[in-house]
Amino acid sequence: MEEKGVGEKECVPLFETKEGRLRGVYKVFSCTIFVAISLIWVFRVVNMGTVTNGRWAWIAVFISELGFGLYWIITQSVRWRILYQTPFKHRLFHRYGEANLPAVDIFVCTADPMLEPPCMVINTILSAMAYNYPSNKLSVYLSDDGGSELTFYALLKASIFSKHWSPFCRRFNVEPRSPESYFATQNCSNSTAEFAQAWLFIKKLYEDMKSEIESAVAMGKVPEDARNEHRGFSQWNPKTTKQDHPSIVQIIIDGRDKSDVDGEGFQLPTVVYVAREKRPNYPHHFKAGAINTLIRVSSEISNAPFILNLDCDMYSNNADTIREILCFFMDEKKGHDIAYVQFPQNYNNITKNDHYANSYLVINEFELGGISGYGASLYCGTGCLHRRESLSGTYLKDYKTECDIKLERNDNRTIEELNEGSKALTTCTYEQGTQWGKEMGLVYGTPVEDIATGLVISCRGWKSIYYNPERKAFVGVAPTSLEVACVQHKRWSEGMFQVFFSKYCPFIYGHGKINFGVQMGYCNYLLWAPMSLPTLCYLIVSPICLLHGIPLFPQLSSPWSLAFAYAFLANYGYSLCEYLSCGSTAKGWWNLQRMKLIHRTTSYLFGFLDAMTKQLGLSQTNFSITDKAVTDDIQKRYEQEVIDFGGSPIMLTILATVALLNLFGLIGGIKRIMMDLESNSSQLIVQIMLCSLMVLINLPVFEALFIRNDKGCISSLVMLKSIVLAALTLYLAPF
Repeated sequence: MEEKGVGEKECVPLFETKEGRLRGVYKVFSCTIFVAISLIWVFRVVNMGTVTNGRWAWIAVFISELGFGLYWIITQSVRWRILYQTPFKHRLFHRYGEANLPAVDIFVCTADPMLEPPCMVINTILSAMAYNYPSNKLSVYLSDDGGSELTFYALLKASIFSKHWSPFCRRFNVEPRSPESYFATQNCSNSTAEFAQAWLFIKKLYEDMKSEIESAVAMGKVPEDARNEHRGFSQWNPKTTKQDHPSIVQIIIDGRDKSDVDGEGFQLPTVVYVAREKRPNYPHHFKAGAINTLIRVSSEISNAPFILNLDCDMYSNNADTIREILCFFMDEKKGHDIAYVQFPQNYNNITKNDHYANSYLVINEFELGGISGYGASLYCGTGCLHRRESLSGTYLKDYKTECDIKLERNDNRTIEELNEGSKALTTCTYEQGTQWGKEMGLVYGTPVEDIATGLVISCRGWKSIYYNPERKAFVGVAPTSLEVACVQHKRWSEGMFQVFFSKYCPFIYGHGKINFGVQMGYCNYLLWAPMSLPTLCYLIVSPICLLHGIPLFPQLSSPWSLAFAYAFLANYGYSLCEYLSCGSTAKGWWNLQRMKLIHRTTSYLFGFLDAMTKQLGLSQTNFSITDKAVTDDIQKRYEQEVIDFGGSPIMLTILATVALLNLFGLIGGIKRIMMDLESNSSQLIVQIMLCSLMVLINLPVFEALFIRNDKGCISSLVMLKSIVLAALTLYLAPF
């Protein structure tokens, strides 16, 4: 390491920040949209007294438009100042060298071997073990909340395979370093004989390991020979279940042991299996509790100053990611203020037109970078590297910079002693009477513990960075069915709305502590759930009024219609341009609008209702694990971009009913205009256009109702219920 003051290179920053272009132009443009929204509100108020038929519908639509407008204002906070970060990893290495780089603990969490297949989990583990980083400074911890010996067995197999995989990655600099992803996208054709031989050898080893793990999972038990080879299996007994099992901590690879080396003699990273104690009568606080346990266990074993946490399906896609992240933390001028660096969530199975809107292109490219413009970033639960002190309840003002890189533990205890010492930190009763889940670790009480934790850290004075590199740092598996996508969004929207109604509401908890723009940025997502109400109101009231000949909008010849037209066209026109600038297609943008509509009428509605029942004390917080296992028929429909409507009958009934309401309303409205039964029928043109738009966007729903007959269609029972509900709603409406 170069001595301070000797060279000027130490004054060179390790990263730079650039502001997005044309933000001034956008501010002017958004102001024009705000004027149009304000005129719409004025129109509703001014003309409310003239409404004689359907006054309640008018009021309902006005309240909905008020909600849309206020939410639009909140969303502008993330578009006014967008920052992009660029690290200089070559400067980091030149300045510190490998010997002076800090250690990093990597956390991977899993909870159910059936929903989260062990082969998928170990691919994430193997990719984390193979970083271009000194392996003796890496420690990988797997939290298995299911306490499954199948997951432990898979990790043992992976640790053996890593002795061949890591040298292969290092020798040929392969990317990505998840074996499954690598072999699915790369082959050995047009390569040297040496590489081809190594490729075939390592692929056979991987396929053999994968086959053994999948066979054990299929049988539901570990082979007897493997059980006899490793004494760690003695921790399991026939009474062990997912919700009732003792503490299990097993150091599988000891990074301190000079004999734990790979095939080329290089030290392997430390690998630790952790299954915290779970008992039916004790709260375990879901993923937040698992990560807090890992924080304690890792402090006992490796105590690295930095912690990278990954979901079990988010493998590393860039071997240099850790070097890049540390540029932010180790910059001499700005680094000590930074608590964590958050990466976007990316997926490797996105279809061309992204029919489930899984890519979150605009969120990743603009919105999260917009929050970073105020010196903060949302903690999204995966793909995030934390400074350990920021998770321990430390305020920035109390943080001592000299502790930054000197936290590694120099421990001479044996593996058995470390295992036993760590178990005491994983019991059900350990956190009782402590500040864990309150002032220490991830906060408890919400399914989106990450969002609340990030807010708390920001309110302690820390800064955070959102970094979206050109090469994706972490890649996962996106939902391949509508049911899984809806379950995921229901959990997110419910949890985030709970945060809004809790003491962690950004406008209350963050008042005077964080920038007002950050508070608004958080609410851009915390208010997903309640936005289901104005959306449903609009989609239900408009076709009902159309069928009954009740106008809700001005005539096309009226100057007031310009405000409605401009607000709609400018907002959605900009949205399309924004989406296309991210490299996607117009059809992909159309699919995004459809999925927004589906989520607001199903996932967010139920998320809102569940959040309110929990707020009233009528139910308790739960955590739904999304199923990562995919059947062949679901995968085939996904690749063909055909929406799979298998799932909750209640959600599908609501979705189909709303679609049919607009279809019936459109047919009735067109009939009314053609017959010209009333003089005000020309005022219904805007409602005709709105219902036509809803029918077009719901074409896949109508196909699933009346045309398709595959397993992904909507059942006849749901179709019958929806038709009856839509017809009754239209003809029994009190207008």
